[in-house]
Amino acid sequence: MAEITHPPMDQLQDLEYCIDSNPSWAETILLAFQNYILMSGTSVMIPTLLVPAMGGTDRDKALVIQTLLFVAGINTVLQALFGTRLPAVIGGSYAYVIPVAYIINDPSLQRISDRHDRFIQTMRAIQGALVIASSIQIILGYSQVWGLFSRFFSPLGMSPVVALVGLGLFQRGFPLLGNCVEIGLPMLLLVIGVSQYLKHVRPLRDIPIFERFPILICGTIIWIYSLILTAGGAYRNKPIATQISCRTDRANLISTAPWFKFPYPLQWGPPTFSASHSFAMMSAVLVSMVESTGAYKAASRLAIATPPPAYVLSRGIGWQGIGIMLDGLFGTVTGSTVSVENVGLLGLTRVGSRRVVQISAGFMMFFSIFGSVGLSFLQFTNMNCMRNLIITGLSLFLGISIPQFFNQYWNPSHRGLAHTNAAWFNAFVNTVFSSPAMVGLTVAVILDNTIEVEKSKKDRGMPWWVKFRTFRGDNRNEEFYTLPFNLNRFFPPT
Repeated sequence: MAEITHPPMDQLQDLEYCIDSNPSWAETILLAFQNYILMSGTSVMIPTLLVPAMGGTDRDKALVIQTLLFVAGINTVLQALFGTRLPAVIGGSYAYVIPVAYIINDPSLQRISDRHDRFIQTMRAIQGALVIASSIQIILGYSQVWGLFSRFFSPLGMSPVVALVGLGLFQRGFPLLGNCVEIGLPMLLLVIGVSQYLKHVRPLRDIPIFERFPILICGTIIWIYSLILTAGGAYRNKPIATQISCRTDRANLISTAPWFKFPYPLQWGPPTFSASHSFAMMSAVLVSMVESTGAYKAASRLAIATPPPAYVLSRGIGWQGIGIMLDGLFGTVTGSTVSVENVGLLGLTRVGSRRVVQISAGFMMFFSIFGSVGLSFLQFTNMNCMRNLIITGLSLFLGISIPQFFNQYWNPSHRGLAHTNAAWFNAFVNTVFSSPAMVGLTVAVILDNTIEVEKSKKDRGMPWWVKFRTFRGDNRNEEFYTLPFNLNRFFPPT
């Protein structure tokens, strides 16, 4: 029998377009629009969850969604040009839902009887908290502290973290699909069938349209299908929750949105500041830093790039902090992070082009006016070593199990598992321990840096990892991460 060997590979080899190679302009624009469509899902779901609880109307919800998309476009452009320069879409983060819910339930805001006034005052309080909390990420990024801290990340330590960034979406996967299973399940099966079983079918000019545009194709088909169900009266006598999840005419976003609205800073009024609100929001900022770090590692691998050096990682985190400050100034009702869903789209379409993401950011701004890759890092470690098996297993198990335990005690009207008299402390603890990536990173880094560290240096994958820690540690880094417009003269890599 022939010998089978799978040597570790610095970069994946399966993508057709890497960071600096681009499809044709027609393909690029369609791929960018597909990224925008995927990004729109989160941009709709978070305000839909939070704005009504703030006292906002459907029109307020539509305006917040427009603002979130607009700022997401700005942040994506900034990150692609001056941050990590990876093809990563920056969008609204669920990590901020818990601290925002604590602000919404603040007794001083709940006492406001007029719903519109309560919405405005709550929005201004959220804005102030985001602006203050963003300083943590800006400082940790531009001071290079986060890059220094990342030196404790080995391939073994990062593998469960990157995996958990994707696996952490399981609560928003089948549970949400189950809210309207007759639409969600066909969409899931259709995406798998089109992208995997038809990927070699090329009916149009040798372009793999089924592999390249599965979300556009399947989304269009399922939308028409759901429109037929709605028009045919399939949900006429169904419960309200089912109608909201399944009907195509219950969101009221199109009918209430203004024809033209240009989001601008302080459009809801000047932010208000509270120490307790800011401390609560800082927990989400820390969580989003960890989740983004994992997402950047995944994006670099899926885009056929080397892992971002510490200097580049710090630069990206710093710009992401500026993005959160913009979230606060514009009033997006949530902070921002790297969109894990869009990172996954890189692998699904096999296109890691930076240009695609930059153009998708343009779609976000224009239309607002009108998890398995992580485990691939294990190839650089010795998984025949019992120490590594224990650390990986514990990190993944606790990274999924602990957040599940915390989440089952939390909903927007209750304080969650941590329920002391200090609301900011409750928000901090519940937010940190509800993040699979945050818990996984904590467990993995502590164990990986305390158990037989020197003895297991090779088993941890450190000899491979060390050359990517510094910008000049590998000559490929300059190709992937050098700033445009010759800006490296002013911001020399460290």
